[in-house]
Amino acid sequence: MTKEGEGTRRGMVHETGGGVYVVRLDDGTHVEASLRGRLKQERRTGSRVVIGDRVQVSSVDNSWAIESVEPRASELVRRGRGGRAAKILAANLDRIFVTVSLQQPAATTQLVDRLLVLVESSGMHPILVLNKSDLAGAEAAAETMRAIYTELGYEVIVTSAPSGAGLEVLHELMCEGLSAFIGPSGVGKSSLLNAIDPALDLRTAGLSRKTGTGRHTTVGSRLLALDCGGLVADTPGFGDVGLWAVPPEAVAGCFPEFDEPAGECRFRGCTHRTEPDCGVREAVEEGGIPASRYESFRTLYEEAEDAVRY
Repeated sequence: MTKEGEGTRRGMVHETGGGVYVVRLDDGTHVEASLRGRLKQERRTGSRVVIGDRVQVSSVDNSWAIESVEPRASELVRRGRGGRAAKILAANLDRIFVTVSLQQPAATTQLVDRLLVLVESSGMHPILVLNKSDLAGAEAAAETMRAIYTELGYEVIVTSAPSGAGLEVLHELMCEGLSAFIGPSGVGKSSLLNAIDPALDLRTAGLSRKTGTGRHTTVGSRLLALDCGGLVADTPGFGDVGLWAVPPEAVAGCFPEFDEPAGECRFRGCTHRTEPDCGVREAVEEGGIPASRYESFRTLYEEAEDAVRY
């Protein structure tokens, strides 16, 4: 752990934007800090400082500056726009809720798989939240999704802000440590948080009439303090779910259900695509692995190959 130097204080970054960082010091006070010049030259993944980062700050003439950033226990990273840069969503998370809507807009297994793999590639095991269960047609969609993903070992929570379904379970999980909700705009993340803790009073918006997809209501990144003591990352929704710096041979490791059948592959280093006597493909043929998951794997593998090539 980085030692606290003379005249410095430790804290956690709670908000970022416009080169200003809101840091909650360990004594509970909040200060606005800038980034020390030498930190701007450091090589780090994506943004130099993100919400959740543990930092050391110093004050000179009532002006605060971030002196150093402590090593991250974890970081949630995706491919940024254009595919040429990393986008760090948050650091030092304790749990991640992959959130999609059952209707308006209806999630696909391809989208769910991408989001789950994004979290798995960060070294964390996500919780899947299926929202808007109160809408017409949502019950059947929820049963289909839940049957797939609970069988794969994921915790699945079916929720609705208007009806209150699943909110008690979510609230209990969020009351300790640092949580994050990730998913596209319009799936109801802010509405869920408002229902769980009305004091947050987050801005919400409906779907775009033109595209039928969500409109961004969260434009910056910040940590929100819940009434029960936990923290939750409020980050903008995103539709481009691309992996960053995940080599092709590591993609299979982001599908937990591949682990056991991969042990039956004839060749060490099997890519599970064309090799004979592949345990993973045999499991797909026998129904042990859903065909939709295998197709998601092939798509992400090919995208990872393209990223390496270009």
